[in-house]
Amino acid sequence: MSLRLSTVILPYRRWHEGGRSTWTRAEQLGFHTAYTYDHLSWRSFRDGPWFGAVPTLTAAAAVTERLRLGTLVTSPNFRHPVTLAKELISLDDISGGRITLGIGAGGTGFDATALGQEAWTPRERADRFGEFIPLLDRLLTEDAVSYEGDFYSAHEARNIPGCVQRPRLPFAVAATGPRGLKLAARYGQAWVTTGDPKLYEEGTTQQSDRALRQQGDRLADACAAIGRDVDEVERVLLTGFTPDRSRPLESVDAFVDFAGRHRDLGFTELVVHWPIADSDFTADEKIFERIAMEAPAQLKG
Repeated sequence: MSLRLSTVILPYRRWHEGGRSTWTRAEQLGFHTAYTYDHLSWRSFRDGPWFGAVPTLTAAAAVTERLRLGTLVTSPNFRHPVTLAKELISLDDISGGRITLGIGAGGTGFDATALGQEAWTPRERADRFGEFIPLLDRLLTEDAVSYEGDFYSAHEARNIPGCVQRPRLPFAVAATGPRGLKLAARYGQAWVTTGDPKLYEEGTTQQSDRALRQQGDRLADACAAIGRDVDEVERVLLTGFTPDRSRPLESVDAFVDFAGRHRDLGFTELVVHWPIADSDFTADEKIFERIAMEAPAQLKG
């Protein structure tokens, strides 16, 4: 089984000061998809430049032709399904049908309180996510939607002409808990994980592999419960958050070993962070580019 290689480009550069050239270079290097984070700010980047995901992806769509584009991930923390659907349909149209929506339940970071609200509990996030995805699915597939829920409402929301991709653009659902995995099984064209966060600091490679295998097994169970073939759901690993950290980007051989191991765990797409100096995503750009150009051929079959 072949393994697709994608990248995630954090939106911290001004468009005309390295932003544009990074996205065009991602296409030149042959990445399958280039994603960006959909946050209002993020961790150590909070006090520096940080741009919006949708405008960034719109600009990237205008300067690329083949590269798929997406969020990794959007969440209900500061999004509403009605307005998000309109932006996604527009973005899918501008890109010629190259958009994937990575979507998750959100967390407790800066996005959780930026609008002045108290951070939601894990249960509240799961409750909202369980309402957000089905409504967004309807908004992207129906011309007019009315809905009254516990958290979200829509009143004759019009979304004509809909997505270029039919019946809608694909969802890549980030989830590890039972409720999120049920949503991934029902609505996802792909499932996204970063691994088990409890293992990041002190865990071992073997523990991480076991945790990822168990997550995949739970996804399979969720698919089986609704009669869906789990092989219909792509499996995406956002790298950099397992005990391996940045070591796979130290050489082509190291990356091929890492990627082969995760391909054997059932993953169909690996996403690597575009190097950022003096950050958690520091990496040698020349080696990074060699990985992009050379590793996929070694991972075929």
